[in-house]
Amino acid sequence: MNSEKETESAQSSADIDTPPSPIDIRPDGGLEAWMVVAGAWGACFCSWGWINSVGVFQEYYGKNILKEYTPGTVSWILCLEAFFLLALAPVIGKLFDRYGPPLNCVVGYFDTRRSTAFGIVATGSSFPWAMRATALLLLVVLTMTNLTVKSRIPLNPSPFSVKEYILPFKRTAFLLTSFGNILFAFGSFVPMTYLVVQAVSMGMDRRLAQYLVAIINGSSTAGRLGAGVLADVYGPFNAWIAVTYAAGILILSLWIPTTNDASIIAFASLFGICFGAYVAIQPALVAQITPIADIGICTGLYFSLSAFSQLVSGPIAGHTLETSGGSYLEMKIMAGFLCLAGATFVLGAKLYATGYKLMAKF
Repeated sequence: MNSEKETESAQSSADIDTPPSPIDIRPDGGLEAWMVVAGAWGACFCSWGWINSVGVFQEYYGKNILKEYTPGTVSWILCLEAFFLLALAPVIGKLFDRYGPPLNCVVGYFDTRRSTAFGIVATGSSFPWAMRATALLLLVVLTMTNLTVKSRIPLNPSPFSVKEYILPFKRTAFLLTSFGNILFAFGSFVPMTYLVVQAVSMGMDRRLAQYLVAIINGSSTAGRLGAGVLADVYGPFNAWIAVTYAAGILILSLWIPTTNDASIIAFASLFGICFGAYVAIQPALVAQITPIADIGICTGLYFSLSAFSQLVSGPIAGHTLETSGGSYLEMKIMAGFLCLAGATFVLGAKLYATGYKLMAKF
């Protein structure tokens, strides 16, 4: 531990003695920077926008075309969507470092306002339009993305090396943060998948239950924008830890005792704010503990690990539902405690990086 911190200290001293390069001086605004944010927003709209609507599809498949299958079996379809969206992230991260953007290009344009910029990007995945988007709409948005997204970071055409994918896990802060995200991703994806199904089983009208996903996504917009601003003020780790603890507490204290439509709508609204904030802060979280030259690979590793977590979360939660005789209590308890455990590991990463100073901005 001491040698690791001494190395980081030596690197910091070297950074102080070396004049910053033009790449290190980020504009934190301007037309070009905000156009990149707009392009990244479009990419998020066309990818995560679909994934955030999985609850509707879970209920529809289970009640219609796949009604002979158990909820856990049906959830494999939706979990595979999330898995394939993230599983190739390390490869995409390497391509970013060598050949240019995807979403990580935002890092090169923002420093003090980085979390705010990522918060705006993340709102692209929160609107219910994504469920009803046509191929033409996606074509228009992705065309805009390709025309506006570019990187300020010099390309690094280095050959592929397995060592590059192992080195980040030798950094304690990155290791703890990644593991914490694995746990939280597992827990938080459970209500995203099963909230609509559980609401219908509780007696909510199916037409009203369909709007729960829209409520989560609508309220998450406030969470995504607000969390970005708070992360710039208090630090991305502090903001991430706060909203993930809040999400776990909401599952245990509000989702478990829900007995009527009003209470489940209240949970959907509040959980949506926390989940939206969590999504928005993640790229800034990784950037906080990663050298900018490695941002592509490290971000890819961070997201790909959570992809495996999301892959099995739905089926495992469904199995829990089946073994409990259709009671959602065990599923909710599991989801809530996994969210709290994930937040705790990231808290540990923050304390390690700041010298165990609880109130330090980080």
